Amino acid sequence: MAKEFAKKFYSSKRWQDCRNGYAAMRGHLCENCLRHGIYKPGVIVHHVEELTPLNIDNPEIALGWNNLELLCRDCHKDIHGIGGRWDAVNARRKEERRRSKRYLIGSDGKVTENFLIAPPIN
Repeated sequence: MAKEFAKKFYSSKRWQDCRNGYAAMRGHLCENCLRHGIYKPGVIVHHVEELTPLNIDNPEIALGWNNLELLCRDCHKDIHGIGGRWDAVNARRKEERRRSKRYLIGSDGKVTENFLIAPPIN
């Protein structure tokens, strides 16, 4: 959920065009998962340097592609620690990791889901 000071920015056409262009340029794949050899759709364009009331009007921070990263929901939650519920979420995610969702790119260029059973995490 966007912070109050950023709601207007996130609903702006400038941000939406920037976000959509960035996601397309990254092939709509999570950059963090991709670094680990996992092909998973990216759904959140994340600001590496967090937006604040002081920097939200700086286009290099707010709209610069050097400050953006396309992430899946799980990676985005990992980065933000899900607002104070991290311990409970970490336990749940540990169990989820036992069954890793993996995605493949088919010959037609579409992302498809491929479920692999991962070994238990001790």
